[in-house]
Amino acid sequence: MRYFKRILAGIAVCAAFGVAHADVKVGVILSLTGPAASLGIPENETVPMWPKEIAGQKLDVMVLDDASDPTAATLAARKLITEFKADILVGPSVTPTALAAMQVAGETKTPMISLSGGGAIIEPQEGPRTWVFKMPPSEKIQLDLVFNSMKKKGEKTLAIIGTKDGYGQVFIDQAKKYAPEAGIKIVDIERFARSDTAFVSQALKIMATKPDAVFIAAAGTPGAMPQLELKKRGYTGTQYQTQAVANNDYLRVGGKAIEGTLMTVAPMLVAEQLPESNVIKPVALSYVKAFEKVHGPGSRSLFGGEMWDVSLFLDHVIPVALKTARPGTPEFRQALRDALENVKDLVLTQGVYSMSVKDHNGADSRSQVLVEVKDGKWKYVD
Repeated sequence: MRYFKRILAGIAVCAAFGVAHADVKVGVILSLTGPAASLGIPENETVPMWPKEIAGQKLDVMVLDDASDPTAATLAARKLITEFKADILVGPSVTPTALAAMQVAGETKTPMISLSGGGAIIEPQEGPRTWVFKMPPSEKIQLDLVFNSMKKKGEKTLAIIGTKDGYGQVFIDQAKKYAPEAGIKIVDIERFARSDTAFVSQALKIMATKPDAVFIAAAGTPGAMPQLELKKRGYTGTQYQTQAVANNDYLRVGGKAIEGTLMTVAPMLVAEQLPESNVIKPVALSYVKAFEKVHGPGSRSLFGGEMWDVSLFLDHVIPVALKTARPGTPEFRQALRDALENVKDLVLTQGVYSMSVKDHNGADSRSQVLVEVKDGKWKYVD
């Protein structure tokens, strides 16, 4: 009897040791191919920079490519949760794929940190959205910067261009809501699909309304197409973009046609140019230096920065979740979700975040600055 008691005690000790050192499994879904690859590739390049363990727990990371396709994103999310047994999902890269993966996250009660910007991913906070958090700031924060810039320039009329997806639609809806408050009149709204190869008819309609400025809500290199066509048609007004196009591929594809473009971006993109008083500057510079040491000068990307910020989130919430549950259990997934919901004043490369039950983004106005494309580079404006 004493012999069997010693065996059982040994089993208990081994079990406890296994719990203490269980892997935390992170399932990552990115657009490594397809129209949004210019976002997913730098995100993927940042993953090797993540810590190998947090709070004594090894991070076991699996990355799957959704090819910028919502159906593939759904399949990837389901595989990561059912086969890989992911404790948390990260990604996808763009709004349409994130909305697809969101349904699986909610169904399986798995927390998900989305890298895409569409507010529809987290609003309204009900159903599957209660399990999802997103990195890019709210559309209102970005639009406020655009409208303030327009007012300073004396611009009063605006044409809006949005992709035919959740990302484009939410910006259109928010612009229609807040433009009148800023004294801005929307004179035209045009749409295009990410896979479109022409923007001729839409450009002609915009030219006919003669707007003071054009605002484009698109992601990746497809966002350059409307600007190329408007430039060809002789449009000379101000053109605004969101940070969803802020990468070197956009600069390459747009060339001289996008010179002078203004866009709202996370501070990390112009880390060296930020005022010394900016609390984000040291965090952003640390990532930029580490990334560019590996990938070369000027290789930084906001999307890679978002992926680094995910690791900072994980470093913050995993120790909290471990106090109440062990990895690989529903209780641990719930604890991670609850810990994310209670993040306060966390400084990242992209901004300062404080989340709540009602706000699963949490980025404040410090999450965006205004930059200009000048001589093929990003120049800090405000």
